Amino acid sequence: MSRFVRRLRSLPLRSRLALLVATAVAIAVAAVATICWFIVRGQLYGQLDSNLRSQSHSVSSDQVNFITDNCNQRVPGYIHFRGPTVQVIYTSGRVCTTPDAPPIPVQSADLAVAQGTSPSALHTTVDRAGTRMRVLTLPVVTSDDTRVAGVAVSLATPTSEVTKPLTTLAWVLLLVSGIGVLGAGAAGLWVARSGLRPVDELTNTVEHVARTEDLTVRIPVEGDDEIARLSSSFNSMTASLASSRELQQQLIADAGHELRTPLTSMRTNIELLSRSEATGRAIPPEDRKALMASLKAQMTELAALIGDLQELSRTGLAGSEGTIRVVALHDTVRTALERARLRGPELTITSELAPWYVRAEPASLERAIVNLLDNAVKFSPPAGSVEVVLMRGRLTVRDHGPGIPDDELPYVFDRFWRSQTARALPGSGLGLSIVARTVESCGGTVELGAAEGGGTVATVQLPGAPTPPPDIPDVP
Repeated sequence: MSRFVRRLRSLPLRSRLALLVATAVAIAVAAVATICWFIVRGQLYGQLDSNLRSQSHSVSSDQVNFITDNCNQRVPGYIHFRGPTVQVIYTSGRVCTTPDAPPIPVQSADLAVAQGTSPSALHTTVDRAGTRMRVLTLPVVTSDDTRVAGVAVSLATPTSEVTKPLTTLAWVLLLVSGIGVLGAGAAGLWVARSGLRPVDELTNTVEHVARTEDLTVRIPVEGDDEIARLSSSFNSMTASLASSRELQQQLIADAGHELRTPLTSMRTNIELLSRSEATGRAIPPEDRKALMASLKAQMTELAALIGDLQELSRTGLAGSEGTIRVVALHDTVRTALERARLRGPELTITSELAPWYVRAEPASLERAIVNLLDNAVKFSPPAGSVEVVLMRGRLTVRDHGPGIPDDELPYVFDRFWRSQTARALPGSGLGLSIVARTVESCGGTVELGAAEGGGTVATVQLPGAPTPPPDIPDVP
């Protein structure tokens, strides 16, 4: 059995499907043919028994007496017309059979009828000539319905009246079954080819994509069956892969563009310092100090850009290197506010923080809040103010800077995007993108819009609760 299963699995899917269809149809046809044969057999035997019972009424006492008088003797001129063989049975087991007919073996059921302990007997046996007979045994009754004690009469007819039609029927059913199985095999092969044609198209498309890396190929979707769903899913997958590749290429191009500027400036400053050392022409102290400050600022900007790129390169939840746990959002905002006050000591930063607990990766959440506050500090005017409010999971950060034009609001969360007013300020253009990524991974939303009276207001909504939940295991 296991060898058959291994061989079956080694066949192509199309051949397996055709073989399984043919096997299923063969089993069904065989079952139907067998049931049909047994039903016809039962009907034919029932009709044969019914004929025997109806013919038993024509057996008269005179005929019984004739058979008894000529018990197993040859009667000259006797002609046995077509009909059942009649045999008289005595309780002693002695039998008298129709002249010129072979005796029929007596069974215990026949003797029970002769002894009066059984009303009738019906069975199949073989006579002494080797013919298979259907035998009906009944008591002998006189014309006045009086039963003759110690005697019974058996009527027997060859079962060939049943077996011959059954044999013919068996051959017909076998022929029809064979034709049905062959037809089922052909139909199964056709169904397999037709049903697997979309799979072949999908396979060819996958091989084409693997060979050419062309993610623009799409499979036509027809209907709404499983194959159509598979094709639709494949199209969605290739579209997602194409989009991911495009975003990756865009990220590489944008990162290269952003890295080129500080690197070019650093190379220029370093070449200037090297030329000064090589020629012996010293750079004035003030210029040298400004040059070194520029190098330091460019290195800081480059390190920040690389850090932001590393943050964006993480997969899964924001900060997949950390662990998701219950975080006190108000404490995280409070810590970020301390850092923001150090970066903008001349600013007035006010806060109103209500307790709120969320599930997040602590380091990534803190970085996102710091980026949001840094953005407000960066665009606030000197001696300006920043208001931070956390109430029922809604965090708002409002500054009084120049604001963001309405036509630029749809792009503020794109990677490396920077408004015209921010291009002269330090930054990589990745801060708000990191904020959006982190907030979305926590199941929240973030928006940036114009504030009443000028400036910008950032709104972050995170799901959570004002009280810490019961002990919940950390999610790695």
